[in-house]
Amino acid sequence: MHTLLITLLIIDAILLIAVILLQPGKSAGLSGAISGGAETLFGKQKVRGVDLILHRTTIVLAVIFFLLTIGLAYLGI
Repeated sequence: MHTLLITLLIIDAILLIAVILLQPGKSAGLSGAISGGAETLFGKQKVRGVDLILHRTTIVLAVIFFLLTIGLAYLGI
């Protein structure tokens, strides 16, 4: 059980890092490079939709991360 939780925590952390890096920042970092073509192809509305999906995915992954961390702490006691 402990090994399974650690494995899920590592996978969740990697996914969380990837999703955060894909989100637009002040300088439109990695997300600007990727979605630049999508913006010209689909227009502004699609880009906002992609940003909204990335935002919600970040929230879900963060909640899962905290729950797994609390679960590991509980099993460690």
